[in-house]
Amino acid sequence: MTDHSSMYRLVFPAPSVDTGDGVGPVLVHALEGFADAGHGVKLTADHLRESLHSELVAYFDTDSIIDYRSRRPMMTFADDQITDVDMPRLQLHVVRDNSGRPFLLLSGSEPDLRWEGFVDAVQELADRFSVSTVIGLNSIPMAIPHTRPATLTAHGDEDLIEGLPRWGGALKFPASASMLLELRLGQAGYPALGLSVHVPHYLSQTDYPAAALKAVTALGGVAGLDLPVAALENAAESMRAQIDDEVDGNAEVEGVVRALESQYDSFAAGQAEERSLLAADEPLPSGDELGAEFEKYLAQHHAGDTKNPDDSTDDE
Repeated sequence: MTDHSSMYRLVFPAPSVDTGDGVGPVLVHALEGFADAGHGVKLTADHLRESLHSELVAYFDTDSIIDYRSRRPMMTFADDQITDVDMPRLQLHVVRDNSGRPFLLLSGSEPDLRWEGFVDAVQELADRFSVSTVIGLNSIPMAIPHTRPATLTAHGDEDLIEGLPRWGGALKFPASASMLLELRLGQAGYPALGLSVHVPHYLSQTDYPAAALKAVTALGGVAGLDLPVAALENAAESMRAQIDDEVDGNAEVEGVVRALESQYDSFAAGQAEERSLLAADEPLPSGDELGAEFEKYLAQHHAGDTKNPDDSTDDE
């Protein structure tokens, strides 16, 4: 394998990633961008870094892998001068769970360029730190209601995803760097899997903490990590109440939610038959049209939400 260490820089002195039991740390990759509906991936990564002890291990040269004209960094202008710029970051941290067990977290902007080289660089880091398992986080829009428990699908190593909901049938979809990491590192011999959390498609443009809560809970179970969830539970409850307030009394929007609830409940009733939300026998109840109308409504009435859904980057 070609040396791709020029794509990243290691922090010196490097923090310890020793688990103390001879089993290497888990590597979690949480890349923002394409598969980050409801900002579930970003919310998860931010929560893990901020609620647990974390230290920077390495950082990538984003100048070589990010297309700034495609995703222009935001600049701050105050009074009569430019005062700051928020450049994209892609960093590797060692994070310690509630019991002190370390795991590696690769988080930040999904690369635009040099995907194969990026994967090789991540594999170099995985080799260096004797990674035991690789887990990718994704957040995808689905025709589901916010009034039901969050769901996910798992994919990858058969032993690791045993007992978790899986994809149904064959699919073709646009690639992401996260999915390529899962594929290539699995081919390289690493036990690799992905957790794709589902987000109501009408909420894909706003922060949806219920997705992060589902991701953190599932990650803890799969990786054997003791991860905090209280802050996400509170945020998810607060968001649910806010959405319910906005929906209440609007017959058109309530109709959207009821239709999606009916579909969700039908799926739940047939779960014993291992049916997939992505391969249901019945057509979606005007999913895109209903979702677009609901999303428009929320964008107009969401208290404090100033983001225009049309101002999205390549995650939409």
